[in-house]
Amino acid sequence: MKEVLMWTLTDNKDWAALEAQFSWVNDMQHVPQDPVHHAEGNVAIHTRMVLEALQQQEAWQTLSPQEQEILWASALLHDVEKRSTTETGPDGSISAHGHARKGAATARQLLYREHPTPFAIREMIYGLVRHHSLPLWLLERRDPLKELVSASLEVNTQWLALLARADVIGRICHDKADLLYRIDCFEEFCKEHDSWGTERPFAGNYARFHYLHHPNTHVDYVPYEQPVIEVVLMSGLPGAGKDTFVKKHYHDWPVISLDDIRESQGIHTADKSGNGQVVQAAKEKAREYLRRQQRFVWNATNTTRQMRAQLISLFLQYKAAVKIIYVEAPYKQLLAQNKSREAVVPANIMDKLARKLEVPARWEAHEVIYHPFY
Repeated sequence: MKEVLMWTLTDNKDWAALEAQFSWVNDMQHVPQDPVHHAEGNVAIHTRMVLEALQQQEAWQTLSPQEQEILWASALLHDVEKRSTTETGPDGSISAHGHARKGAATARQLLYREHPTPFAIREMIYGLVRHHSLPLWLLERRDPLKELVSASLEVNTQWLALLARADVIGRICHDKADLLYRIDCFEEFCKEHDSWGTERPFAGNYARFHYLHHPNTHVDYVPYEQPVIEVVLMSGLPGAGKDTFVKKHYHDWPVISLDDIRESQGIHTADKSGNGQVVQAAKEKAREYLRRQQRFVWNATNTTRQMRAQLISLFLQYKAAVKIIYVEAPYKQLLAQNKSREAVVPANIMDKLARKLEVPARWEAHEVIYHPFY
C-alpha cells in the first residue's frame, strides 16, 4: 500500500527561517497597520501573534496534523496582500481594502506555481484566506444567510471561525471583546442554518442554484420548473487535459470547441479581434443546440468567472442545467503538455492566463466537478 505523505508548506516554522525562505513573509515587516485596530504594529508582528493564538486554541489542537498544517498555512497567508492594498488616508488612518480577495488569489498562485500543493488542500487554504474576515461582518450584510450558504460551498465554516478567532486574539485593539462576540454569533448562525463545518443542505442542485441566483427566494423553496437540457462547460488552462477528458467521457456529445473554430478560420490565439469572431460563431452554434434542446459540451479555457458567467447566462435563457467541469494538471506538467499541443499557446499568454486563473466556485453553476490530475 502506497504511503500518503502529509503536505506541509515548510518544515521549519521559525520566523527568521520563514522570512529567509519566502519573500512575501519578509515583506510583512514593512507593511504598517492602523494603530486603532492593530496597536501591536506591522503585519509581521500581527501574523506571528495570529500563528501563536491559533496553536493555543483547543479546537486547533484536536485537529489532525494535516488539518493543523492547512490552518497554519492559512494563518501565515491571511494578510499576505496587505502589502499591495494598504493605503494611508488624509486623516492618517490606514486601511487595506480588498486584501482578503487579493490575498486568496496570491495564495492560490503561490501554491500552484511555486510551491506545488495538492489541489484540495490548496483550495481549502484559498477559501480560508478569502473569507477570513467573514465571521466578523456576516450579520451586517444585506442577506447574511445567502452569504453564508455561498461561503459554505467554498470553506469549512468551523475552521473559518477558528482562524477568525486567532486573527482577533492575535492583535491589540480596544474592541477585541466585541469582535470575539461577533464570531460567537457567526458560530450560532451557522449552527442554526445547518452550515457549521458543512455546506447547507438543499433538496437538490437546482434548488440550491435557484436560491443563490434569485433574490427574495426562501432558502427551502424547491422550484417546480426543471431544466430541459444539460450543458457541460469545460474550464481549465491550455494543456490541462480538457480535450482528453471530453473524448473519454463525452465522446457521443456534440462539442463546441473554440480551438477547432479558431483553427478552421486560421485565427491565431493572440488575435484579439479574431478571437471575438470565434466566440460569436461558437455562441451561435450553441443557440442552435439550445433551441433544439440538444445537449452539448462547450470546450474552452473559461478560466475567469466573468467568462463563465456570460456563457451560463446564455444557457440559462434556454432553461439549461449547467455543469462546469474544471480540469487541472500540475503547473510544470501543464507547460510540458502545452508544448506538445498542435496549437501551442505562447508562453506570455499562458503566464497571463495562469495569473488570472479563477477556479470555478461550486455556487457558479448547478453542478461543479473538479478533475485535478494529482
